[in-house]
Amino acid sequence: MLTTKQYELLVFIDSRLREMGVSPSFDEMKDALKLKSKSGIHRLITALEERGFIRRLPHRARALEVIRVPETAKGARGPRIATSDGRIVGGKFPPPRPALPVGDDGGAVALPLYGRIAAGTPIEALTDHSRSITVSTDLLGKGDHYALEVQGDSMIDAGIHDGDIAIIRRGDVAENGAIVVALVDDNEATLKRLRRKGNSVALEAANSAYETRIFGPDRVRVQGVLALLLRRYH
Repeated sequence: MLTTKQYELLVFIDSRLREMGVSPSFDEMKDALKLKSKSGIHRLITALEERGFIRRLPHRARALEVIRVPETAKGARGPRIATSDGRIVGGKFPPPRPALPVGDDGGAVALPLYGRIAAGTPIEALTDHSRSITVSTDLLGKGDHYALEVQGDSMIDAGIHDGDIAIIRRGDVAENGAIVVALVDDNEATLKRLRRKGNSVALEAANSAYETRIFGPDRVRVQGVLALLLRRYH
């Protein structure tokens, strides 16, 4: 399972090799993935090499060989996203897909269900753009929404349980203390409570077994605010 950035880099290298016959430079990779430094590219290449997707050819500059690509790359479908400890790695969500009315009365909409977001135990998930969940319009406020399935227990004291469906109102602004999907370092997203103090941002779990994570303000971007929880009882 690849993170989104690993997947994007692999596809970019593979396409350049097919088109040009030579792998792209590190600067070209950095620009293509919109990273701030080449150190991130070095880490991604090492990860791809360790996973057996590429191979560095010795004694040759800019020499990379693509050994294999995921089936999703062959079919030009969506990226694989690995999640761990409350994070969706490479977790930038796709552009808004409009909610679709369901039924003649328009009393419900089908929200895109992008996948699972962990709340504790490390897991891996595959973003599936074809999945959706039907929600009554009476339960939704204004704005664009998407859905994530919760797995784990790091937010259990906030009433968020394993298997719940979190309905997220998409946006980049949140009040202090709100439960949000926060994007960290443009590479991983997490469902946590947001606290701002001075020049720091804290992402708090709602379970004493998990530590609060502290970041500089430029490292965290809000991807949406928790608007609703759906729970299925068996």
